[in-house]
Amino acid sequence: MVRRALLCGIAAAASALSGASAYVSTFVPKKGIVSPAPRGMGITNSGSRRSSMRNDIKMMPIGVPKVAYRVPGGMGAEWVDIYNRLYRERIIFLGSEIDDELANQIIGVMLYLDEEDSSKPIYLYINCPADPEVITINLGLAASMASFILAAGSKGKRLALPSSRIMIHQPMGGAQGQAQDIKVEAAQIMRIRDNLVKMYSMFTGQTTDQITKDLDRDNFMSAQDALEYGLIDRVLERPSGPGM
Repeated sequence: MVRRALLCGIAAAASALSGASAYVSTFVPKKGIVSPAPRGMGITNSGSRRSSMRNDIKMMPIGVPKVAYRVPGGMGAEWVDIYNRLYRERIIFLGSEIDDELANQIIGVMLYLDEEDSSKPIYLYINCPADPEVITINLGLAASMASFILAAGSKGKRLALPSSRIMIHQPMGGAQGQAQDIKVEAAQIMRIRDNLVKMYSMFTGQTTDQITKDLDRDNFMSAQDALEYGLIDRVLERPSGPGM
């Protein structure tokens, strides 16, 4: 229940922030309902047909990268886009601007994966201008709402590449209209800011006064700075040793 409440909080906060990124494509249903495969994609366990089947398999469709995927228990393989295939491995990518619709899609996928198997972690890869564990990894830039999502990962599982950056700032708004309407909108933005301050404080261990000060302007951090601040738990380094 705590995790689902947090996911809903992320969706509510997404509409107040900009500059982050995310990507989600159509999810492959649990029962394996996918688009029809090109002719010749059927795969069987019969050794006598393997050679001919190799000749019958058509080239991957042009466009979004696709891979052959056989639904567990099924007899044939289907072409599915690579993001759908990665979802089956509980991997989600964020790589374009976050809005309400995209936030809902991300939350929907995470809730689905939680319902499917709550004992396995979910990997959330971020490249943006609880139980089960949600492992967040900053690949390049985690800015604005993306920094919030990065910090909201499971403690000990919030990771970043050495050259990545993190940026935090206060909510932005574009209120217009009558003076009273602008006043109401400003009050709502301040309320959202106060909620973000409390949650950033919970994620990082920083005091609310320090968070309020640091959110006042665009605040960029290196991966090491974010580690010391408490936004992440570990900076990923290249493995050392023979052959590395």
